[in-house]
Amino acid sequence: MKTVCVTGASGYIAPWIVKFLLLRGYIVKASIHDPKKTDHLLALDGANERLHLIKADLLQDGSFDALVNGCDVLFNGKHRTPQVVVDETWWSDKEFCRKIKKWYFLSKTLAEDAAWKFVQEKGIDMISINPAMVIGPSLQPNLNLTSAVSLNLINGAETYPNAAIGWVNVKDVATAHIQAFENPSANGRYCVVERVAHYSEIVKILHELYPNLQLPEMYANNKPCMPTYQVSSPGIEFTPLRESIKETVDSLKEKNHFKTAS
Repeated sequence: MKTVCVTGASGYIAPWIVKFLLLRGYIVKASIHDPKKTDHLLALDGANERLHLIKADLLQDGSFDALVNGCDVLFNGKHRTPQVVVDETWWSDKEFCRKIKKWYFLSKTLAEDAAWKFVQEKGIDMISINPAMVIGPSLQPNLNLTSAVSLNLINGAETYPNAAIGWVNVKDVATAHIQAFENPSANGRYCVVERVAHYSEIVKILHELYPNLQLPEMYANNKPCMPTYQVSSPGIEFTPLRESIKETVDSLKEKNHFKTAS
């Protein structure tokens, strides 16, 4: 029985990675921020027998030693939220990110760049999973970044972004991580996206699923925006966008982030 490590288990994607790993029979060591907010992890099938939660802090030297020792693989469950989705050969332009002050995207690009340089120097195998805008149900009780984007749309926003971006279900992203580890031929970088859709299509689907919602009816600006990007994936059978949107809204309602959806 293999032992695996998952970082960021207090977040959005990582709990799903933990859940699916436990269902596959792995022993899982997962990092958390607050030991008092782990009920959703401890409730997972197999957690009593094979889940070990360890508090770790990147700012504390050595705090990850106990987490990674004895593990066959490390899954970094922290994710980024891209503005666009492109193919696996694309990297964010660092100078452009600096110019427009997109520090979050710059930090993620620099972190992945540094990770690739490190593993190449040390001879370590690494696979990079780069998801599009991640939506779908959450396991953790607190509101996450991408669910907050969806909540804003259904919670009184007057406009929606005039943007076409990639969308993918959180469960598919978790599955992609595990399949990349289990598939010996997997290597390099993968963009994980079900498809590219304009926000107007997202609003249209929300109207169809929840006709009583008060949804925005216009763009935030009138600049033309067309999806022109190629996407790729590591052989994942994706959840359709419509189903992912429904799961997102139903999850928000279930966790009392939103109470008036029909």
